[in-house]
Amino acid sequence: MKDQNRLAGPLSMLLLLLAIVLRPVLAAPPVQKQYDIVVYGATSAGVIAAYTAKMHGKSVLLVDPGMHLGGLTTGGLGYTDIGNKYAITGLSRDFYRRIGSHYGKLEQWTFEPKVAKQYLQEYLDQADVSVMYGMELVGVTKPNTTIASVMLKGRKSPFETVEVAAKVFIDCTYEGDLMALADVSYRVGREANAEFNETINGVQLLDGHQLPDGIDPYVVPGKPSSGLIWGIQPGTLAAQGSGDKLVQAYNFRICLTNNPDNRVEITRPEGYDPQQFELLVRLMAKQPHKTKLTDYFIWSAMPNQKTDINNRNGFSTDMIGMNYDYPNANWKERERIVQDHVNYTKGLLYFFGHDERVPESLRAEMRQWGYPKDEYTDTGNWSPQLYIREARRMHGAYVMTQANCVGESVVPDGVGMAAYTMDSHNTQRIVVNGMVKNEGNVEVGGFGPYPISYRSLVPKRSECDNLLVPVCLSATHIAFGSIRMEPVFMVLAQSAATAAAMVIDGKSAVQDVDVEALQRSLKQNPLANGSVAEILVDNNDDQRVEIQGAWVKRSRGGYGTDFLEKDPNDKAAGSVRYTPAIAQKGRYSAYLYLPHVQQMAPEINVSVQQRKKISKLKIRKADMVVVGQTSGEWYHLGDYNLSDDADFSVTILAPGGDAGGVVSADAMLFIPN
Repeated sequence: MKDQNRLAGPLSMLLLLLAIVLRPVLAAPPVQKQYDIVVYGATSAGVIAAYTAKMHGKSVLLVDPGMHLGGLTTGGLGYTDIGNKYAITGLSRDFYRRIGSHYGKLEQWTFEPKVAKQYLQEYLDQADVSVMYGMELVGVTKPNTTIASVMLKGRKSPFETVEVAAKVFIDCTYEGDLMALADVSYRVGREANAEFNETINGVQLLDGHQLPDGIDPYVVPGKPSSGLIWGIQPGTLAAQGSGDKLVQAYNFRICLTNNPDNRVEITRPEGYDPQQFELLVRLMAKQPHKTKLTDYFIWSAMPNQKTDINNRNGFSTDMIGMNYDYPNANWKERERIVQDHVNYTKGLLYFFGHDERVPESLRAEMRQWGYPKDEYTDTGNWSPQLYIREARRMHGAYVMTQANCVGESVVPDGVGMAAYTMDSHNTQRIVVNGMVKNEGNVEVGGFGPYPISYRSLVPKRSECDNLLVPVCLSATHIAFGSIRMEPVFMVLAQSAATAAAMVIDGKSAVQDVDVEALQRSLKQNPLANGSVAEILVDNNDDQRVEIQGAWVKRSRGGYGTDFLEKDPNDKAAGSVRYTPAIAQKGRYSAYLYLPHVQQMAPEINVSVQQRKKISKLKIRKADMVVVGQTSGEWYHLGDYNLSDDADFSVTILAPGGDAGGVVSADAMLFIPN
């Protein structure tokens, strides 16, 4: 009893001290903040949304659950997926112009991660927008259908809790976390073809990025009882076109360098498991003639001896079937999935450079490369952004489908365009007829730019009236595969933020936005800063383009929906004359778009007339260098003082007889200085 009394005093004092110390931590109310607009997700889309909102005079907070600015645009995807430059407008195009100025060009669609980050940060600096990093969304207060506030919690010490109220919220995450916590309907996986009358959704066992026939899937070849080798999922192939909850593969877009002065050696990573690559060994044995890195990777060159490396063929950087839980997982589980992808990808690079089962020529080629010292300096020279190709997709007021992509159904309320191939990476790797097969890859294109409905950015009215979702927008799996490109996300983010400002000014719901007014705003104020808009004169503008002679329309490879080629069967001379409508007097830089066509004429003659003065120019094929996933390049003709009475025109001349190749005429652009 005396011993217990002797201990009671010190123990009571200790408990009292703990209570005093812990009470502020446990009982402290969350910090409260109020803004006009909250943007959740500091992806490239999030940056553009926040900048746009601020330029429209609204107070804005940009929040991200991680510590990385710019998402995939700064995370390694430097080989920009464009589809057609015509679809990239407004601030999205301005971003690639800023990148271009860095590299000494009008536009640049290939770039280093650190350069992309520099120019996205520039937007935030110019608009005085700060980013609240490392804040996970843990709660949403939504009386009825209006989000009143969101609860954020720091993912690192001191684990601060912040409640943020706003009039409008924009979800720019790849995961759609705000959308989901706001109880907005969404989908994960692939719809059955029958649901939306599609043909390439659902299960698709096709030939793209496929394994050749005859590769045994079992640990002991020929013995199913020995189990499946790593990377093959159990289960059977479902019916073609049937729906499921599976998610297309994720990977890292890898930035390496072969510059010895900037190269960090690719060493054996922690947790390296060569058994993960047994299927790759069997694939190499099946195709011994493939001895180049480009046989196993899409190895795209970036400026300054760097790369953007992507998945290629049957076994590569895609970690097929290892991401199914990611879309609905919490951040702790997501971090585990991301780390699994890091370990796999670093292990794959090390395997190619060091495993004796890899042909020596491949090993030697891989050892020339390493991680760049000047990239991702705060994350060990490795990208912090996994390529989340697809996670949740909102089921909103309108669902974009395959019919929209191919032009069978055209929406009247477009607030952005897409033009990329309907694209899905493989979704599962299973046993089919006793051999390993990848399933889910789809690559179907051949269509021009098409509009994306404003209604696909907003939830159903009955679910939420002050949320916009420009990234995890409302689309089927296969339509999302065409829309889900970084430049398009930026276009849609600008549209969403402009709409958010209109909602606040009009005290309305996002579903009640005057879309025609929104479209006018985006066209007349494309940079959201009131600057003079550039002038585009496309070849199909009947009022501004005069065609002489026989020309043939080509639907692929140009700027916009089509371009003109001088009819090779017509030996008479021809011309295409462009006359811009100048709304505001000033000095303009004039550019001519040259499609990269086969058998292009070695020289194209251009005549520039200003009042009575005529200048003649020659554009040489040798001067055209097309870089990246683009169909052509803008050629600078010169700078001119223009006004509405300037009597100015540009004419492409096709000589009579044999021009020695194809003469084409596409679009002209006049950019105010």
